[in-house]
Amino acid sequence: MHSHLIPGIDDGAQNLEESLDLVCALQELGFSKIITTPHTMSDFYKNTPEIIIKGRENVQNALDKLNTEIEFGAASEYYVDFDFQKKIEKKEFLTFGSKYILIEFSFIDAPRNIDEIIFNLQLSGYNVVLAHPERYLYYGLQDYESLTSKGVLLQLNLLSITGYYSPEVKKQAEKLINADLVSFVGTDCHNMRHIEKLKLCLTNPLWHKLSVSKKLLNKTL
Repeated sequence: MHSHLIPGIDDGAQNLEESLDLVCALQELGFSKIITTPHTMSDFYKNTPEIIIKGRENVQNALDKLNTEIEFGAASEYYVDFDFQKKIEKKEFLTFGSKYILIEFSFIDAPRNIDEIIFNLQLSGYNVVLAHPERYLYYGLQDYESLTSKGVLLQLNLLSITGYYSPEVKKQAEKLINADLVSFVGTDCHNMRHIEKLKLCLTNPLWHKLSVSKKLLNKTL
């Protein structure tokens, strides 16, 4: 789960050929199912469920012609911004699994009224999944323990355990793994450079620790 493989609608794959190359590369790495999650942002990536569903179908049609066996689904990664509450009220989210909604925060500043936002999402019947918590360095372990106590599930990026983003992000990822706070792992794959880095995860001790965790929910999707 968590990738950017629908062409031309966010900062991930930019054309169909690139999308197919990425999907096939993930299949070669051992993935049997993908839930791709293009960005939805009010002032930048103005994606709607309809746009994403149509894009997924276009990729799926091309995959069918290649006779690939990988399952290709789609949801979205929703940025918590000034317009997010309106989205909750309209219930215009594209979810995955058991009505999971993937959300992300700014990498610079902590979001305001996050407790209220989480409450409103849960009141509307959504199960909240926070994307790449290890990358929000303004939060510490206690903050994530507080969020998980409120029912928020944490999705860690596999790239983080390789040090791809920064040593600080890798350290934060290790803390979350050791505290057993991770419920989902994702690739956050945007391009072939990410594919090459993902290969390093296979021999990473942190990946081994994650892979044997009884808390991981990826297999339930």
